[in-house]
Amino acid sequence: MNAPTHLPSVDKLLQHPRTAALLDSYGKAQCTQAIRTALGEARSRWLAAAGSDAEDADALLDAAEQKLQQLFAPRLKAVYNLTGTVLHTNLGRALLPQEAIDAVVQALATPSNLEYDLADGGRGDRDDLVEDLVCRLTGAEAATIVNNNAAAVLLVLSTLARDKEVVVSRGELVEIGGAFRIPDVMTRAGARLVEVGTTNRTHEKDYEAALGEHSAALMKVHCSNYAISGFTKSVAEADVARIAHARQLPLIVDLGSGTLIDMRDWGLPYEVTVRETIEAGADVVTFSGDKLLGGPQAGIIVGSKALIAQIKKNPLKRALRVGKLTLAALEPTLRLYLHPEKLAERLTTLRLFTRPAAAMEQQAIALQTPLQTLLGPDYLVEHAAMTSQIGSGALPVESLPSHGLVVRPQERKRAGRLLQQLEAALRQLPRPVIGRLRDDALWLDLRCLEAADQAAFAANLQQLALGSSGKDGQA
Repeated sequence: MNAPTHLPSVDKLLQHPRTAALLDSYGKAQCTQAIRTALGEARSRWLAAAGSDAEDADALLDAAEQKLQQLFAPRLKAVYNLTGTVLHTNLGRALLPQEAIDAVVQALATPSNLEYDLADGGRGDRDDLVEDLVCRLTGAEAATIVNNNAAAVLLVLSTLARDKEVVVSRGELVEIGGAFRIPDVMTRAGARLVEVGTTNRTHEKDYEAALGEHSAALMKVHCSNYAISGFTKSVAEADVARIAHARQLPLIVDLGSGTLIDMRDWGLPYEVTVRETIEAGADVVTFSGDKLLGGPQAGIIVGSKALIAQIKKNPLKRALRVGKLTLAALEPTLRLYLHPEKLAERLTTLRLFTRPAAAMEQQAIALQTPLQTLLGPDYLVEHAAMTSQIGSGALPVESLPSHGLVVRPQERKRAGRLLQQLEAALRQLPRPVIGRLRDDALWLDLRCLEAADQAAFAANLQQLALGSSGKDGQA
């Protein structure tokens, strides 16, 4: 069967009055390609339907416009994080405070003194933009910044322990997200791992027995994404530092999601601070910028002036350094810590950690009836107490009291299908809503939905489309 001869040509569709707006928005090359694709698909449908009526110009342009919208739609989208995990790696971890956002916008739009010394007119060091602040907040002598904490560990080991041995407790050989393991980082850095102790118990004598002529450093790794309980023993940083220094070796501490504050001051679980680690005798400490610190993704390295100077001379430093946007966001975030009385108000991450459960309960009550109306009789929507977690490897066994909505299918036989349908529909909203499926229900934890966003969230829900099974009970 021949293809339809009465389909309009590409040129004719390009000259159609409707196409003028598409050409203005998307350009001739992409419009032409979209129209060709729409025509090709129309021919295929015509052949498959054994010669049905060909599609008119408007239908073809509708198809082309849809393809152009999909092509030009942003892949990185704003979502509502209702998972209950505040620092969710898959959802971008820490939300930046407004001061950091404003600084990034300015850095995007104007030239800046990224590596220019305004005092003498010569070339500057980009680390100088934040080093004084980092040192003031941690008690370290010097600091340098790279693109994430894994890079920080890699750079430190490559500088201080290439072709030499680093002693680490077996109980601290952690694996972080994406199957990224401390032993693998050591291998890539050219260091040789020496494991001591057992999974659950390591003693001072284990470190001492492992030291030899090829030892370059002792290392402590914060077990931020898991916890061992029961018959356990670990050696404190101060004691490991004493063992290292007796042999004129440095102690390296990977804190992972390091914090600059005593979180107990805000009613949160205790987490060792960077300052405490420095005071315990650590010579180099690495930690993240986008976890408990609440800033942009970055790896922050602090320690003695001499060791930081060595680290900065490593050629890898240039490959791992951060750009102006990271520094623009990091500086104002750090500056917020100089005013601790306002920190929980201005630092977004801390504000989310410390939200009172009563505020979230009020939100859940307000949203319960509108969501029930939208979902119809196939689902039961209830407000309920629940627990949030800090996330991204920080305080893995601790939880925060929270409140939210629990959605359960009314019909048990179709519960799995209905939950999958609802979860998918929420992900297809103009601003996707991400919850968590657990115990035959969809849990929508409201900890990360601040009061200022509640009206927009409710309006976004109004565009929920569940299809026939959510409305009339048909599968």
